[in-house]
Amino acid sequence: MQNLIKSLAVVCASTLLVGPDLLQAQSGEDIPASITTPEKVETHLGTLEFEDGMPTEETAGKIYDHLDLHHAFRTFTESLRGVSIHALRKGLEEVGVKDNEVIIFSELMDANSLFLTANADTIYLIGGLDLTKGPVVIEVPPRVLGTVQDAWFRWVIDMGLPGPDRGEGGRYLIVPPDYEGALPEGEYNVAYSKTNYGVWFARAFLENDDPKPAVERIRKLTKIYPYQPGGLGTPIAEFLEGKSELTKLESAPETVFHEGSGKVMNTIPPNDWRFYEMLNEVVQQEPATALDPELMGPIAAIGIVKGKPFKPDARMKKILTDALQLANATARSVFMSPRDRSWYYYKGSNWQNMLFDTGYQFETPIPEITKDGVKPFPTTGYRKLDARTAFFYGVTGITPAMAMRLTGIGSTYLWTMVDADQNYFDGAKTYKVTLPKGVPAERFWSFTLYDTQTRSMLKTPQRYPRAGSQSYPSPAAEPGTAGSTTIFFGPEQPTGVARGNWIQTIPGKSYFPVLRLYSPLQPFFDKSWRPTEVELVK
Repeated sequence: MQNLIKSLAVVCASTLLVGPDLLQAQSGEDIPASITTPEKVETHLGTLEFEDGMPTEETAGKIYDHLDLHHAFRTFTESLRGVSIHALRKGLEEVGVKDNEVIIFSELMDANSLFLTANADTIYLIGGLDLTKGPVVIEVPPRVLGTVQDAWFRWVIDMGLPGPDRGEGGRYLIVPPDYEGALPEGEYNVAYSKTNYGVWFARAFLENDDPKPAVERIRKLTKIYPYQPGGLGTPIAEFLEGKSELTKLESAPETVFHEGSGKVMNTIPPNDWRFYEMLNEVVQQEPATALDPELMGPIAAIGIVKGKPFKPDARMKKILTDALQLANATARSVFMSPRDRSWYYYKGSNWQNMLFDTGYQFETPIPEITKDGVKPFPTTGYRKLDARTAFFYGVTGITPAMAMRLTGIGSTYLWTMVDADQNYFDGAKTYKVTLPKGVPAERFWSFTLYDTQTRSMLKTPQRYPRAGSQSYPSPAAEPGTAGSTTIFFGPEQPTGVARGNWIQTIPGKSYFPVLRLYSPLQPFFDKSWRPTEVELVK
């Protein structure tokens, strides 16, 4: 017993230190330096000071300003896509196009319309979606390329050539979140949206260089209307079993069309204070669970929370404004001057498209197509955030059809921000680019020039800043004697160059060219065909 008492006394003496012994144990001699914070830390925010690890009042102020700036910066780069969809709907609304109506560009879109990298080659039909009263039916005509996007710019379903109707025309039923009513069987391609609002759009091709046949077909066969439960697609058996109601089959209500060609409209997301106001509108009108909580986190951290007013104080307004400028500069830089060489399509080239490396979800490269079928790449397990930011800063619409190596379907794109000498384009100078013989586009190809500020078509006296193999809305490009085709970009039509081989530019205004191949062919995907770099002529 005495030995046990002595042992306990030794243990107590070694663990329950008091007085000087306690101070010595806590003096830090045995604490790894790696887990401590020095009294002074030098950072890009300046000197941060700590008293035995406790931040001073001045340091805490700097840190919280920086933290709020960080949340606001993330809010812009990660939610710009949602504001972009909202801006598109707002832009349509300002020219009189309500949700669940359709705007059609019968004479093609031109530079009067501010749309992110839209084209002047195809007939656009576009509409905002309002699902707050229940599912909505979209009927698309044959021979279109279409897609549905939700309010956070996520792909919902493809329509037309890349969709389940495969270009034959079809009915699409878009179902809102938390819908509990009966749904039809068989007669519709059903797709589920995670948001109450969204947009849909489609493009149709000219026929013999004439838009009229496609426009007539679109106006006759395109419809958008509320779904009537118990109508088409509801079996009588379901009614007899008490699973659904039964209503009389009626013709769809007439769809409201608006003409868009030549109209002045702005659908570009803002990069001033209106950005936060639009973002707040999106958050308030959508379910709280419509976006991943991880992405909603920074939005909530800056004071944009569903069901609550957005009222930042003067300090927060200053920080949000600064973050907006930094984030916009970042998004513009990664789009205009990307540092990731995996985004470039050819080795040693300036032609780029990040989707080949990231896929439409900005995660995994798009699959290879082999003689044995589809060969997918292994999932990376991470999101390529810079690519996503760059894409949504410059482009409207994201679908698997924009990122596939399948020949004869859809369209593919390459763009360059610099000339062969790595310089940005100068609207006062003349450049040329040559497409070798046998351009790998089953339907047609085109170049379009875009304003670097608006990322919309460059506005010049030409109205349509494009050149290509179609002879509408401007003359077709003429190939040379060897079969290759050279296109010139410059303020004046070069001597001896056909009108169809020249796109006008504006002195003092920068731009970037985009090459589109509609229904691309294998030589593009195996890279045996390649355009030249854009070369300075004078």
